[in-house]
Amino acid sequence: MVAVHKSRKDMPLTPLSSPTLGSMGKTGYWRTFRPEVDYSKCTRCTLCWIYCPDAAIERREDDSPKIDYDYCKGCGICANECPVKAITMHREEE
Repeated sequence: MVAVHKSRKDMPLTPLSSPTLGSMGKTGYWRTFRPEVDYSKCTRCTLCWIYCPDAAIERREDDSPKIDYDYCKGCGICANECPVKAITMHREEE
């Protein structure tokens, strides 16, 4: 029997939860640091999306991350979890 590998999109979401965006309202206004994605480094591993505690990162069709700054609190977990350091934190004033 030949093993058939399913893409991640075809697999059930059982190991992951689907938090609702903005359950506490828009919270990005008090952020000190903001994550910025260098798409030339991004491998589309979706770890930032998985670990974001605020569900402020959306996955585009090609699995690249899109950060919703209305809800991002700037905690830096996404930058910390990125294996290729494609996400860096910058002061909000910059």
